[in-house]
Amino acid sequence: MKLSAAWTCQPARAAGCGGYRHFAVLGQRGRGRERSVELQAVLDPGFRLLVPAGELRDRAAWLPGWQRLPRQEELPVNFDISTADL
Repeated sequence: MKLSAAWTCQPARAAGCGGYRHFAVLGQRGRGRERSVELQAVLDPGFRLLVPAGELRDRAAWLPGWQRLPRQEELPVNFDISTADL
């Protein structure tokens, strides 16, 4: 399997992604079924994941490339507007 250099964590896997969606591949380890991929969060280089390579085939968990958020997820849901700021 040829790996993309960039990956997007899907909502189904979000709990294990530290709240980050976009990741870059740092490297690979192992061979065959034992192969894993080290991913680094784009917004926090200190946050890294070691993901089994086979898991990256699961499109419910990961998409290759950096995918754009759907429109409804682009805007924050809760706005904190106080009258003191007006």
